[in-house]
Amino acid sequence: MSKHFFGDTTVLLGRSLRHIARSPDTIITTAIMPIAMMLMFVYVFGGAIRTGSDSYVNYMLPGILLITVASGIAYTAFRLFMDMKGGIFERFQSMPTARSSVLWAHVLTSLVANSISLVVVVLVALLMGFRSGAGVTAWLAVAGILILFTLALTWIAVIPGLSAKTMEGASAFSYPLIFLPFLSSAFVPTDTMPGPVRFFAEHQPVTSIVNAIRDLFTQQAVGTDIWIALGWCGGILIVAYAFAMNTYRRKIS
Repeated sequence: MSKHFFGDTTVLLGRSLRHIARSPDTIITTAIMPIAMMLMFVYVFGGAIRTGSDSYVNYMLPGILLITVASGIAYTAFRLFMDMKGGIFERFQSMPTARSSVLWAHVLTSLVANSISLVVVVLVALLMGFRSGAGVTAWLAVAGILILFTLALTWIAVIPGLSAKTMEGASAFSYPLIFLPFLSSAFVPTDTMPGPVRFFAEHQPVTSIVNAIRDLFTQQAVGTDIWIALGWCGGILIVAYAFAMNTYRRKIS
């Protein structure tokens, strides 16, 4: 790692954040879809769904938070694609900058932008009646899980952002990730699902992450869910990072 890595990454992060500040519609758009989904499920479908929880917004918020991240990382792939097509990477590579600092600036920008979107969604959920007796430690644990989840999905987004042939292809990869929470415990208990669907729902990463966050919000014992969630997030992050860096090296070589 170059001794200039941290300084170069900080400068390029500032560049990316200025782009976000000049077009806040990206964050607004990212937050609007999960908020609309939350409004629809709570006020249209909520009365017909039995979850064993007194408040449906309390039950579904963890899944909505994951959907917020999944929809937000599409912009990371889009911004990377535009920089690749615009020759920005080549320009920076011709300067005495750390080779990976450009990539890390995009990743950290995604983390900042998604964090803002998550805060907006939580504030709207509070207006809709979301309440949690969780203490500071539990909230920090939720934040840690969401940060790890965001980093894992962001490194996945880097791969199509670097390798896609079209702008649509760069961001379309996020659609399956947005759909995945619907096949989990995010909106209904998994024991209400048919056999094969239930098996998939109970053994895919979103369910353990949703369950861990939900237990933290409700001050329940998290059990093994939190370790399974961290294992999934950490494993996805490591694999995605390795593939993304390999793709990046091939692109700039």
